[in-house]
Amino acid sequence: MSDNNRMRLLWAGFMAILAAGVGFAIRGGIFDNWGKEYGFTAAQLGAIGGAGFSGFCFGIILGGVIVDKIGYGKLVALALLCHVLSAFVTFGASTPENAYNFLFWGMFIFAYANGTLEAVANPLVATLFPENRTHYLNILHASWPAGMVLGSVAGWVLDDKMQLGWKLQLALYLIPTVLYAIMFMGQKFPKSEAAEKGASFVQMFKPVGILGAVVACYLLALFFGDISKAFSPENAATIGYAIGGALLIIVGVITKFSVGSFLLFVLFVTHALVGAVELGTDGWIQNITGNLFSSEQGKYLFIWTSAIMFGLRFCAHWIETKLKLSPVGLLLVCAVIACVGLNLASGMQTFPMALIALGIYAVGKTFFWPTMLAVIGDRFPQTGAVAMSIMGGIGMLSAGLIGGPGLGYCKDRFAGEALNKADAALYAEFKAEKPSTFLNLASTSAYGLDGKKLGEANDKLAAARKEIEAAGGDLKTAIDKLDAKDKAAITASIDGDRATLKADSFIPLTMAIIYLVLLLYFKAIGGYKVVRIEEQTA
Repeated sequence: MSDNNRMRLLWAGFMAILAAGVGFAIRGGIFDNWGKEYGFTAAQLGAIGGAGFSGFCFGIILGGVIVDKIGYGKLVALALLCHVLSAFVTFGASTPENAYNFLFWGMFIFAYANGTLEAVANPLVATLFPENRTHYLNILHASWPAGMVLGSVAGWVLDDKMQLGWKLQLALYLIPTVLYAIMFMGQKFPKSEAAEKGASFVQMFKPVGILGAVVACYLLALFFGDISKAFSPENAATIGYAIGGALLIIVGVITKFSVGSFLLFVLFVTHALVGAVELGTDGWIQNITGNLFSSEQGKYLFIWTSAIMFGLRFCAHWIETKLKLSPVGLLLVCAVIACVGLNLASGMQTFPMALIALGIYAVGKTFFWPTMLAVIGDRFPQTGAVAMSIMGGIGMLSAGLIGGPGLGYCKDRFAGEALNKADAALYAEFKAEKPSTFLNLASTSAYGLDGKKLGEANDKLAAARKEIEAAGGDLKTAIDKLDAKDKAAITASIDGDRATLKADSFIPLTMAIIYLVLLLYFKAIGGYKVVRIEEQTA
C-alpha cells in the first residue's frame, strides 16, 4: 500500500476513536446533571456509565470475529449508523421514570459503535505498521485523550459557562463522527497477516481457546445477569451464568475444545484489570475531583491528565528506544507509576498537589491499552483481528461491569460508612432508598447517600465557592458556610472519594506483579520478540 493510503487510514482511525473520546468525556461531565435531574445514586450512574463499556465489548468482539471476512468498510458504515441512532435514543430521556432505560441503552448503542470502530482500527493499524506496532498503536490511541480534552472543554463551556442543556452538549460528538466517515470513504483496505495467509476462522480462534473464552464468558455472564434483572430479578444471576456457560461451550465446539494459549489467557486477565483501572477511573475522575475541590477544578484536572496522555502516546517508540524497554517492561514501569499516583491522589488536599498526583497517575496509565494491543499483535499474529478484538472487548466489559460500577459502589459504601460513623441520625436522613451491591453479591450490600439530596448540598457549596471566589477569599472555607447537615454529608462524600482512590490503587499494584512475572518469563525464553505467523508462539 502507498504511504499516503496508510497514513490516511491511520488518521481516519484516529478520528473515529476521537469521536468516542469526545462522547465519553461529555457523558462523564454531565453525570452530575443526570444525578440531580433524575435522582440517581452513584451506583445507578455507574451502571449507566458501565453500559458505555459493555456495548463496546459486543461491538469489538463481534466486529473482530467477522472483519477479516466481510471487510473494514461495512463495519465503518454500521458504526456510523449506530453513532447517529444512539443520539436519538439518549435524547428520549425526559422523566425520572423513563430516564434510566433511555440513558442506559443510548449509552450502550454509542459504545457498540465505538467497539465496532476499534474492531476496524486496531487490527488495521497493526497490519499497516508491522515494523513498529507499539508506536503506531499508541499514536492511534492518542485520539482517545484528545477526544476527552475536546469533550471536556466543550462541556465545560456549554455547561458551566453558558449553562446549556446536557442534550446539546452530548450532540457534539456527531461532528467528529461525520469527519471519520468522510476520511474512510473511498480508501483501500489491507488484509491482516492471518487473512493474507488464508487462515480460517477456526485457526484464528484456536489460540484463544477455552482459557481465553473463560475470561470473556465470565464477564458476559455478569452483563447478561444485569440485563436479566429487568424481567427476572430473582433469577438474574442464574440466567447470566447460563448464557455465559452456553457461549463457552459454543467456543469449545468451534475450536474443537482447544485449551488455548496460557500466555494469551494471562494477557486477557491483565487487560481486564487495565479496563477497570484506566477507563473505570476515567469515568469517575471528574466527579471525584469535582467533589474534592470544585467542579471547575475537576475539569481542569481531567483536561490535565488527558493532555499528558495525548502527548506521551506519541513518544512510545522514543521511550522504548532510549530506556531500552520491551513492551512488557514499559507496562511494568507504568503500573508502578499508576499505583503511586493513585495513592498520592487519595491524600491530595490542594489543587497543586492534585496536579502532581494525577499527573503521575496519567503518566502511568498512558501506555496500558495500546501497548497491550501491540503485545497481542506481536506475539499472536496467527489470530488476525480475533484475539486483539476479544482483548479490547474484555477491557471494556471489565470497565463497564467492574471498574465503573465498582468505583460507584466504593463511593456509596465509603461515603455511607463515613456519615454513619459521624452522625447515625443524619445518615438515616441522607441514606439512599436502595442499597448498592458489587457483582450482584448480596454480601456486599451497602447504602450510599441519596443522589438528589447530596446534589442539593453540592449546589449550595458551589454557590458559596462562587461568592468567595468573587471576593478573592480562600475556597477551602466555602464548606464552613453550609449548615451542619449539608456540611456533614459533603464531608462524608469527600472521605468516600479518598477511600475509593486508595482502593483503586490496588489494581495497578496487581498488574505490576503480573507484568514482572511476564518479564521474567520472556527473559527465560530468550527475550521478548516479534513473532512471525510461521512460528509457533508460546
